Amino acid sequence: MAKTIEEIQKKLDSNEAIVMTKEELKMKLKNDEEVSIEDVDVITCATSGVMSGTTALFHIPVAEPGSFTKAREVYINGIPAYPGPCPNELLGSVDVILYGTNHSTTIDEYGGGFLLKDLLMKKEVEVKVIDMEGNEFITNVTLDDMQTARIIGTRMAFKNYNSFTNPDTSAQKSIFNVSPMEGPYNSYSFSGCGDINPLQNDPQQDIIKQGYKVLLNGAEGIIIDNGTRSTPEKPNLLLTADMKEMNPYYMGGFKTGLGPEVFNTVAVAIPVLNEEILDHLRIINREIELPVCDIHGRHLPIDIIDYSIWDDAQLRPILHPDQCFHCIPCLCELYCPVNAFHKKPEIDNDLCYGCGYCSVVCPRGVPEIDMKQIAITVDDKEKTIPVTCRQSDKKRALQMAEELKDAILNGTYKL
Repeated sequence: MAKTIEEIQKKLDSNEAIVMTKEELKMKLKNDEEVSIEDVDVITCATSGVMSGTTALFHIPVAEPGSFTKAREVYINGIPAYPGPCPNELLGSVDVILYGTNHSTTIDEYGGGFLLKDLLMKKEVEVKVIDMEGNEFITNVTLDDMQTARIIGTRMAFKNYNSFTNPDTSAQKSIFNVSPMEGPYNSYSFSGCGDINPLQNDPQQDIIKQGYKVLLNGAEGIIIDNGTRSTPEKPNLLLTADMKEMNPYYMGGFKTGLGPEVFNTVAVAIPVLNEEILDHLRIINREIELPVCDIHGRHLPIDIIDYSIWDDAQLRPILHPDQCFHCIPCLCELYCPVNAFHKKPEIDNDLCYGCGYCSVVCPRGVPEIDMKQIAITVDDKEKTIPVTCRQSDKKRALQMAEELKDAILNGTYKL
């Protein structure tokens, strides 16, 4: 038996289709339930993680028409943006590209990811333009003031990731950890949402390819192509969506040992067209390889484990306020990569990313989270290493997969 996307959409339109999240499919398989192609029409998958290839395209009103001929430099909350390619001569407005990984020159530990979240939360941001003659123009704008605000992800939703530990005694700065990674072999950082990740469930890209629709941070978007550095073995996606339709919960900044980065959330619907697609959707965490690499160089793995580190791991910390000594400075607040921890103590659940780093740095165990541990073999000896940082958020991914399922069922999202 085989189906077409058009046939499945007709079933959806008549409320006859069966849609599940990948997590729901996993539960059925775990309970030894038979799931055939007749039993399901669409599976929704998602991932959320630090995605350094995030850019934004803005058209920003700055001053009255005729105020300046052409912008030479642009800064948004102190973050460099790049004017052009259209010169916008004498219009008083600018087109700019902003990188999610650029850092502010005026605000400590603030970068493109934090700026993009501020815009999504309808906050005012400062725009400074320096024209070709050196004149400065400063204004405050919100997202609503911008005629165009579009996210373009040059590489997102990787199928495969590497993970990292430090074999050396000296700490190493890296974007792959919240702070310089300690060693030897006493900390471990990983990314990727494992078996709910879209490209893991469509490894041959039968569905997830150029022109197909996605949800990017809650907004309906489209796959432009495979992204930069994409290979058949390690594919990723080049995506775009209207920023004005995005949900700030699914996007933001994430501080690392080398400065602030940016995270995004991507969901994809996979129509179950044939048995081969369904077989791919049956993949589970222990079947997905996860290379463990030296934090000093990401290409040669020390060992290879799998994504079962997500199985039964807690997705959010539990707080024990009675154990707090109100240290100054509060290390949880100091190191929280998304500024979710407050020394009262409390955690802002809308900001928390489940990275778990607060539980690593707190000397009193105020935040507690079980992130599991890994076992690797080095020089014929087994080493057990605790997971100390997660740069992907399975909770956000699960939530977006559920949102996409609901949108498909209620007809607001068409295949």
